[in-house]
Amino acid sequence: MSFPTRRDMFQYAAVAGAGAAGASAAKPRKDVTTYVFVTGANGVAAADSELTLRGHRTVGVNLPGHGPEEQFHLAYQAPQDLEKLATLPSPMAGVTLDDYVEATVDVVRRASGHGPVILVGGSLGGAAITKAADAVPELIDLLVYDTAFCCTELPSPNDYLATPEGKESLAASVAERGIIADPRVIGAIRMNWRTNDRTFLDAVKAAFMAEASEGELLAMLNTLLPDESLQVGSADARGRKEAWGRVPRVYIRHTRDKTIPLALQDRMIKEADAATPDNTFKIFSVEASHAPTAKTYREITEILHGLAK
Repeated sequence: MSFPTRRDMFQYAAVAGAGAAGASAAKPRKDVTTYVFVTGANGVAAADSELTLRGHRTVGVNLPGHGPEEQFHLAYQAPQDLEKLATLPSPMAGVTLDDYVEATVDVVRRASGHGPVILVGGSLGGAAITKAADAVPELIDLLVYDTAFCCTELPSPNDYLATPEGKESLAASVAERGIIADPRVIGAIRMNWRTNDRTFLDAVKAAFMAEASEGELLAMLNTLLPDESLQVGSADARGRKEAWGRVPRVYIRHTRDKTIPLALQDRMIKEADAATPDNTFKIFSVEASHAPTAKTYREITEILHGLAK
C-alpha cells in the first residue's frame, strides 16, 4: 500500500473539519493498516510505538485475566510473602483458549473498520491468532507468527513441546524453578519473576533472552505477570483449511530461541505449508532468542513495517 503525502493529510483534515459537526463527524480513513498484537504467556497487552510513528495503527489485545491490576498484590512486592502468594486466588483460573480468541476477535472486528488488519501472535499467542483466523478469516489480511505456536498436525502447543524437536526447549526448567503455588489450589500457573534467586535467573536467561544484559533481562521479567492459564497450552489450537488456511501468513523465525527451538519452529512451518500448499508461509529470520532485546526487536519492526507496503 502507498502512504498519504503531507498534502493528502492536509486535504483530509480540511474535509474532516468541514460542516456543522466539524472533525467529530469525519469518517475513519480506510487506508491505514492496523497491527493487532496478541501476547504470549504471562504478557500484558502491548503495541509497537515505532510502527505508529511510521503511519500505522497498533493495538494490543487485553486478554482475560491479564490485567496487571488483577494480578499484582502486595505479597508480590519486596519483601515478598511467598506463603500468601501460594494461596491467593488467580484471575486466570478457568480462563480458556476460547476466551483468548473471543477477546482477539473483538479487537479485530473493531480494527477492520479502519483498513487492513495484520494480526501478530508471539509465542503462545500463536494459538489465539490461529483460532481467531478460523472465526473471522474475512477480517484478517495477514497473520504473523513471531516465533509462535502454529498447530496443524498436533492439537496443542503442549503436544508440540513433547515432540523430539520440542524436547530441546528449556521452558520446563524455568517452570520447575519458578512455580510458587500449587496449580491445583489456585487454578493457574503462578511464577515468581521477581525473585533474585541466581539459579532461576540463569535458567530464565538461557531459555528466554540469552544475549541480554542483566539489566535487559530484569527489565523484561518485570513486565511479566505472575499467573498464566492452566488450560490454554493444552487446548486444541488447530485451524481449518477453509478458514484459517486461506489467510496469508508470515513466520518470523528466531534462530537462537531455546523456548520454541528453531527445529520446532521449522516443523510447524513445514506442517502448515503441507496442509495448505496453495497458501504457504512467507518466512523471515532474525538472530534472536525467544524474547528479543530492544536492538533485535528493531529488526522485527522493520519486517512488520514492510508487510504493510
